[in-house]
Amino acid sequence: MKIYVASSWRNTYFPDVVTALRKAGHDVYDFRNPPSGGNGFRWSDIGEDWMEWSPEEYRDQLTHPKAEKQFANDIEAMRACDGCVLLLPCGRSAHTEAGWFAGQGKPVFLLIPERQEPELMYKLFHSVCCSTEELIEALQDF
Repeated sequence: MKIYVASSWRNTYFPDVVTALRKAGHDVYDFRNPPSGGNGFRWSDIGEDWMEWSPEEYRDQLTHPKAEKQFANDIEAMRACDGCVLLLPCGRSAHTEAGWFAGQGKPVFLLIPERQEPELMYKLFHSVCCSTEELIEALQDF
């Protein structure tokens, strides 16, 4: 199965989950190491003051060549993948990606490796897993 792992740069579980999924035989997209090369995208790649941008500056930076390149990497991978793992904790982009998958009728598997604030709408997803082992088992059943 081709899997898109939607998560956050700050998520410490991400590398181990990607590795475990690959060991289980899945083709996994890693936004931190995109196929086009480099080490993924961070807003700080565009400007160190990114947290201080006005809404207008933020909107304008969405068209920066570095943002455009990573968006193209991510959306191409999303279209090519069979499903998504939403790995918590994560932020808005990962949730937007998972919502896109759900809207496309592609399965979303939620992985909650630590205590999180409950969210009712996670019921939209195919499976809610509490460990990497549980996730791998759920993917085998799909």
